Amino acid sequence: MHLHDVWFVLIAVLWTGYFFLEGFDFGIGILTKALARDRLERRVLINTIGPVWDGNEVWLLTAGGATFAAFPDWYATLFSGFYLPLLAILVCLIVRGVAFEYRAKRPEEAWQRRWETAIFWTSLIPAVLWGVAFANIVHGVKIDKAGEYVGGFWDLINVYSVLGGLVTLTLFTFHGAVFASLKTLGDIRVRARRFATGAGAAAAVCALAFLAWTQIDGGDGKSLVAAAIAVIALLAAIGANLLGREGWSFAYSGITIVAVVAMLFLTLFPDVMPSSLNPAWSLTVTNASSTPYTLTIMTWCAGIAAPLVMLYQGWTYWVFRKRIGTQHIAEAAH
Repeated sequence: MHLHDVWFVLIAVLWTGYFFLEGFDFGIGILTKALARDRLERRVLINTIGPVWDGNEVWLLTAGGATFAAFPDWYATLFSGFYLPLLAILVCLIVRGVAFEYRAKRPEEAWQRRWETAIFWTSLIPAVLWGVAFANIVHGVKIDKAGEYVGGFWDLINVYSVLGGLVTLTLFTFHGAVFASLKTLGDIRVRARRFATGAGAAAAVCALAFLAWTQIDGGDGKSLVAAAIAVIALLAAIGANLLGREGWSFAYSGITIVAVVAMLFLTLFPDVMPSSLNPAWSLTVTNASSTPYTLTIMTWCAGIAAPLVMLYQGWTYWVFRKRIGTQHIAEAAH
């Protein structure tokens, strides 16, 4: 296996880790309006991800940086062609981070309500746009002979990409609801589990249609296996949630996200951005990659730094593993 193939796999792993972790982050943000009944319950939900949300975004920064260094032509075409949706995602992530930090800086209800509304919208919009973006990457976009995107913004909006956005929205919401049931106590835990059942059913319908379309459009045997794992894991997650096995349900929902992302990258390989104008103009792991020397240096750096980062992040989740409920918020306020 060549180094550019290795880095394609590593970038796929980074995106998988990001969607697994940030997926329930986005889901919790959506649930602050969809599930929480009052400000106290919204505080409970926000506190479930309070210690970890910023660490989860490190995976996005690393995935973007790795793409820039390992596949500069892919990075250039992607960020120029998808400029508006990616800019919208970036603005949402900035506002979302500010909302988490500034929400509790003042006691006024109007102040906190505005930031809570910002958390909801800046979680929902990226949850949709990431699906739209990756659906277009896999399906193919207008790339010319020079490897440049020549389409417009509205070329990115089509039935397949919208379906991809619905898949990420419903999957992340389900993932977040299961995480909420795993991390909370009392009535909100029961309602989160009930909400997860409906969100899981919606995710199953959208995911089944999207995965079938993707497989028919350009899949092979490997992508079919990944799609089958995704469907089975999602059904297992819904079943475990119905049985009240929250830990297993969260594990299975995570496997679903991992399998879906794996299926997309397996369908994509060896391309990194297929051209819908002419397959010969597609960007591939070969023609879009950096030099072997650059990839070698990156491999050594990643081999040293990545395990340390993962150990630290795992330790963070272990420290903040306990459940919380409204009673803990009340005690803290008193």
